[in-house]
Parts: sequence; C-alpha cells; structure tokens
Amino acid sequence: MYDLLIKNAEVFYKDEVQKLDIAIVNSKIAKIEKKIDESKSFKTINAQNLLALPGGIDSHVHISQPSGPDVEMADDFTSATKAAAAGGNTFVIPFALQNRGDSIRSVVQNYHKLANGNCYIDYAFHLIISDVNPKILGQELPALIKDGYTSLKIFMTYDDLVLQDLEILNIMKTAKEHKALVMVHAEGYDAIRFLTGEAERKGNTAPYYHAETRPDIVEREAVHRAISHAEIVGVPLMIVHVSSEIALEQIRWAKEKRKLPIYAETCTQYITLTKDDLKGLNMDMSGAKYVCSPPPRDEQSQKAIWKGLQENVFSVFSSDHCPFKYNDIKGKLNPKAKTSFRWVPNGIPGIETRLPIFFSEGVSKNRISIKQFVELTSTNHAKIYGLWPQKGAIEVGFDADIVLWDPKKKVTISQKNLHHGADYTPWEGFEVTGVPVTTISNGIVVYSEGQFLTEPKGKFVHRGISSLIEN
Repeated sequence: MYDLLIKNAEVFYKDEVQKLDIAIVNSKIAKIEKKIDESKSFKTINAQNLLALPGGIDSHVHISQPSGPDVEMADDFTSATKAAAAGGNTFVIPFALQNRGDSIRSVVQNYHKLANGNCYIDYAFHLIISDVNPKILGQELPALIKDGYTSLKIFMTYDDLVLQDLEILNIMKTAKEHKALVMVHAEGYDAIRFLTGEAERKGNTAPYYHAETRPDIVEREAVHRAISHAEIVGVPLMIVHVSSEIALEQIRWAKEKRKLPIYAETCTQYITLTKDDLKGLNMDMSGAKYVCSPPPRDEQSQKAIWKGLQENVFSVFSSDHCPFKYNDIKGKLNPKAKTSFRWVPNGIPGIETRLPIFFSEGVSKNRISIKQFVELTSTNHAKIYGLWPQKGAIEVGFDADIVLWDPKKKVTISQKNLHHGADYTPWEGFEVTGVPVTTISNGIVVYSEGQFLTEPKGKFVHRGISSLIEN
C-alpha cells in the first residue's frame, strides 16, 4: 500500500511537464507512472489542473539570529518554517552566526536547541565565520565540515563581521583543504564607512540614504576582490545576493574570460524593488521597511538581473529572508534608527513570498521556463549545498518533497495573509499569478489551501560535499 497518492498532476519530471501520478511510501517517492491504482493507497490527492514541482529550497535565510544590542529578529524557527511551507518551500538553510570570541561548535549547538522540534520542514545550517584563529581554522571548522556543515559564509562588511583580506584567504585555504563551499557577502566596508560619514555630516540620515551610501560600485569592487582571492587560493565561490549590473559584469568576466568557478545568487528584492522604495512617504521612516544590504537598485539593474537569470549566469534564486518588525522598538523603529539610517536593522522578510513572486514575474510572464524556475529555486540549491540526490527533484527514491501549484490563480500579497513573524511585507498589494496550494514534506501534507495540517516535524539534515567542489 502507498501512504499517499497524487493523481492527475502536471508533473515536472525528467526536465519536462508530464501528466503523471506519484506514489509515496515511507516519506520517499516510490513510483511515478501515468496511471497508478488508487485502491492501493491509504490517501489520495486529486491534483487535476495543478502543477507538481519539487519543493522549494531556500538556501539563504536568517532565523533567530543575534542582531545586536536592543534589536530582535522577528522570526523563530516555528514561524519562519511555517511561512516557508505556506510559500511552497520544503527545505531551508539558515545561518549559524559566530560572534567574535565564540566557539563555532557551541554556536551550532545553540542553534540546534532553537530549531529542534520546532520546524515544519527540513533544514540544515550554513556557518558564518567572524573570528579567524588557529583553533577555529585548525580544529573546529574542519570537524564541523566533516560532520555535514559543508558551507560557510564570510562578510566583507559590517563592523562585527567584516574580515580582512588575509583572514579571507586563510578561510578559503581551510575550505579548500576540507572541501567546504565558501559564500561571500561582497560589499566594501571602508567605502561604506566613508560614504556613511559623509552623508551624516550633511544631515542625510533618512532610510533612503542607506541605499545612497551603499552604491553599486562598492558591490562591484568587493565582488572583484572576492573573485581575485578565490582565484589565488583556487576555490569555487558563491557570491550571494547580487544586486547590480556592474557586479554581475564582474561575475560574467570571471566565468567567461577567466574560466573560473564563480557562481552567483540573486533574490526577490532585486527583480521587484528599487532604491526609491526606501524614500517611504516623503523621506520618512517608512522607508526603513525596505532597508537591506545590498539595497535594491534601479530598473536598469533589474533588467540586467533578469538577463543573468535567463542566461544562467545565476545558479540560485533565494530570499535572503532577514525579518524585523517595523513598528517595534526592537525592530526597524528602534530609538537609534530614528537618528540615522546606519542603525536601521538590515534585512527584510521574504521567505513566504519568494516563490510566488518569482513564478509570477518569471514563468507567468514568460521571462523564464518552468525548467529554469525549478533549477533556480530547488534543484541547483540541492546540488550546490550537498542535498543531492535526496532533495531538489521529483524522482523515484528521492524524499517526497512536492508542492502542488495552481499556475493560473491570482493572489494579491498582503501582510494579513502571511505567516512570518514580521508585521509587514515589502510586497503589500503586489499581485501574483501562480501560487502554491499544497506543500508536502517527506510525504506529509504540511499545508493545503490555507490550512496547516500537521505539527512541526521537520528534521535536521547533515549535508554532503557541494557539487561545485571536485571530489
């Protein structure tokens, strides 16, 4: 007997959409055929007129992350994974952030305590390294990589996270030796500090000036520098949340001219928002709702990002979900934030809206194919972050992580209908065509037609080596 049978779906299978049935046994996909006997299943879903796609994998999210004194992130693991499931995701990879002086091992243990038993879908952790010392590089990091924490992120900006070039090179060397994938937040720290000081001296302190003091040139410079470091050490590199045309040009140059293993991610905000959103209502504090780094750019950059997506310059499309409440003294409107944009918490919510917006703007508007959508939101994440061949496709033997989509349903995004912990969405009033209606994780229907049908049952997954790294 099958535990669950999905009948009559338009299934994305073997790189094309086919009318098929899917049988699930013990959390795995057991059979994919044109007709499967319904009498052999305990439960059946009639998916007539629905697309069946692999569950979304969001490999760039921040959950329950320390955010500085008197500032709190809006999502814990329960609310974040609940929102993720409602948005068509079946796997997330948040970051375990090391504050300077911390043991990375203890940081990971603390994140496990926060996540264990509280997640609606499966999850893993990236490592954020902010403190480079012999014990970290020689003992803790190698041990954690061996234990399935096979990706790490480094920052080229932020006072409490920025690494110097020599530290970056040493981390890359350790990652190469132990086969971990390096991710980088590429923005020039000193240039941002200089521009921020100049803006504040002129009295330009509204949220809009967050964008003005982080122009695309500081991203371009840092992207080029990060690529150079990776070339020196000889490691593949994932450049996350690429926002601008000129940063993308550096990545094209590295891939096409230098033939380097440089990969890139972009996010929802860079195809839908612009820096003018940070103006709010006449340069007021409501612009803080859109403060994230890198900031949204302009329409020309949006077009360049779309071209990069269409031409497979980007490997993954993520949310960079980093939620804070707006109307809260521990969120976007904390007392210091009202004195200068530099104190506005960096990040926006997007874990639930990523897939509907990208499907609507991409597939429904014929900018990208269904195949590209699946690769950019699921399959490539699984391969790049060591989850393949377990996640990222509808295949026999894979985990039964399947999302049923109504490709023609129109929905207007509204905070009142979302499940994240933030008190707003940057996409209030944004209309989408094509939405996930049923999310199945490990063969269990987690969410369907607006209702959650199970308690948190997501599990932690130890990951393998990235497909980008030669074994």
